[in-house]
Formats: sequence, structure tokens, C-alpha cells
Amino acid sequence: MTTTKPKTVHSPIFTDGAEFRIATFKLLKQDGSLYKGGKAPDIGKEKALRIYRAMVTTRILDERMLAAQRQGRLSFYMQCTGEEAAVIGSAAALGDSDMIMAQYREQGALAYRGFTIDEFMNQLFGNDKDYGKGRQMPVHYGSKKLYYMTISSPLATQIPQATGYAYGQKLAGEGHCTLVYFGEGAASEGDFHAALNMAAVHQVPVIFFCRNNGYAISTPASEQFAADGVAPRAYGYKMDVIRVDGNDVLAVYQATEKARQLAVEENRPVLIEAMTYRLAAHSSSDDPSGYRSKDEEAIWREKDPILRTQHWLKSHGWWSDKEEKELQERLRREVLETMKQAQKRPPPALETLITDVYKEVPPALNAQFEKLKAHIRRHPDAYPKSANDPAITGKPASTKEGGA
Repeated sequence: MTTTKPKTVHSPIFTDGAEFRIATFKLLKQDGSLYKGGKAPDIGKEKALRIYRAMVTTRILDERMLAAQRQGRLSFYMQCTGEEAAVIGSAAALGDSDMIMAQYREQGALAYRGFTIDEFMNQLFGNDKDYGKGRQMPVHYGSKKLYYMTISSPLATQIPQATGYAYGQKLAGEGHCTLVYFGEGAASEGDFHAALNMAAVHQVPVIFFCRNNGYAISTPASEQFAADGVAPRAYGYKMDVIRVDGNDVLAVYQATEKARQLAVEENRPVLIEAMTYRLAAHSSSDDPSGYRSKDEEAIWREKDPILRTQHWLKSHGWWSDKEEKELQERLRREVLETMKQAQKRPPPALETLITDVYKEVPPALNAQFEKLKAHIRRHPDAYPKSANDPAITGKPASTKEGGA
């Protein structure tokens, strides 16, 4: 074994690293053809269509639910529009039991794993079938069965959590990893650096997936950092890194597939920076016209990841205009019909407000709950849906005549 002595100098020479730039990995052109020398990952027709249908599902869900928010039917929404390839392409390269920790714009990963429109709607409206029992804002999904950690609003908290969870996966030795999503804005938080440092020191199977969509709400990337994006930060932690075209679903898939291999087989954390663009507003509360131009948006609409993927599928004879029309029409009907059903469902029972936190509800919390019930009994008109709740009235829930 040979070792290389560290290079030494005898005069103060400074460098800012500007001479080092990380290349962007690309496979698929916008017309659906491969770049010269590029080799597509081994994705068969069945998986390719599963990826594409998840992309279209996410786009239509986003379109309809933003419209519902504008109609006053929903309080808040966040779209994945323009970033579907980055999210779904990466999720598709994982194992089904690998953990996903999302930021708040990765509903496409859930759609790919089989989260139904009904499950999306139940969470968005916080009804009695919502897994979170109405405790979260809309778009804060979670699914234990699909290994998708429940989303929390504070920025970047999921990044160190992912490192900790992956450390547990390493100890368990069952061949799983964790992928954590975040934006380039979240990469400016201290949690990002703490997470990467811990992951590198303890060598845990975690993939840090940065969706660099150009804006941290309204702050452009040029005002967030002076260096060559987020990717070079991996060097400070001696971590493997790759930059990929985030609108190229094949490149994203292959990069994540390789990253997972490093993470699971060698316990090496990996940073992926996916270069993409948020075609929609940051959220339903945001107006992007105040900080970016229509011309800029138009340039990126020409790079639409769904159209690029559709062209690739058609080039293989795996998709047609007829199938596209049928899929779009079916999904729009399903979203609208399911939304109407979800809106009619009652809210979670009031007693669920204090359950699932402690094994046994503490006396002080019970006392507060009794005061709440008394308050609602005094003002039933202000709480029409809760006034007849058995937890308040003390009476059993009524049943229809002849019912069980």
C-alpha cells in the first residue's frame, strides 16, 4: 500500500475554489432522444409507465387542488409542478422499504408508491379518515405503510432526522437507506450542515436530495450563495456527490440508483443536487410575478419534465395520444369526485385531540379537555359539528333505525 504525502507550500497561497465546477449529468433531450454517448437505465415498460402515470397524477392533482383553494374549499396548497421528474424519478430508484423524508413538495413520491387520491384528499381536508387526524396543515402527508415520514413545517428539520434514521438502518443491517428531500433554500440552514457532518463521520446510508429550483420562496439562488450551487459543499464533508438535470427523469433515476448502491452496500452518504425549476408559485399564498419574469418561466416551460418523459415513452411505442387523453380525463374525474366525498366526511372525533401523544392522558390535559367540552356545550352554535359529539354530550352516538 502506498501513501501520498500531503502537498505543502512555503508561502501563503489562497484559493476560493472558483476553478472547480461540477458537471451536470444528463441523458434525455427534450425531444425524448438520448444524448450521444448516453445509456438509459434498465427501466422496462411497466415501471416506465408507473413513473409517468405518477407524474401526470401529481400534475393534475396540483392543478385541481390549487383551483379548490382559490374557490375557498381548501385553506392552503403547495404544488410540485415542474419538479415531477426530480421527485418521482428519484423515488422510483429506491426500494419499497427505504424511508423517504420529504420537505413539502414531494407528493409525487407518495403517488408513485401507491398513495390514493382518496388518501390525499382525506389529509387535505383533515377529515375523520385523515391519518394525521386533522392535526396538520394541508399537504403535510405521511404514510407508515409506504415508508413516508410525516412532513413537518419547520424548514430543514427533516435533514438531521434522516441522518439519525439512517444510522438506525445501518445498525439494523437490513439493507435499507433513507432519502431526504429539501430545497436549496433549506440547504442554507444549519441543520443541513449538521446532518451532512454526522452522516459523513458515522458513515450512514442516507441520500441527501437537493431540489435546486432556483428560488427560496422569492430569493433567487444568486442571492443565496456565491459558490457553484449546493453540490460542492459535499467536499467539505468528504462525501460522494453528483449534480443532475432535475427535469430528466432517466438521469435522476440512474443517479439515485447509483447513490442507493453506495449508501446501502458501502454505508456511504451521498449528496444529489437536481437542477430544476418551480413552474408554480411557492405556495397558494405566493405571487411569483413579484420576483421573476414571464419570459424566464416560458424558458423553463419549454423544458417541461412531463413532456420530455412522454416523448421518450412514445419513441419506444409505449404511449399514445389516445392513452394520454384517457388518462387525463380519468384522473380529472377521479380527483373531482373524490374531493366532493372528502369534503362531506366529518372531522375527527373531538377526543382524538388528546390521544396518541401520551400512553395515558395526564390529569392536567384531561382537565383542559373537560373545560373545552363545557365551553362547547355553552356555545353549541359556534361549534355546530362538535355539539353532537359523544365526547361532549356524554351520550352514545346515534344510529339509524334498524342499524347495528
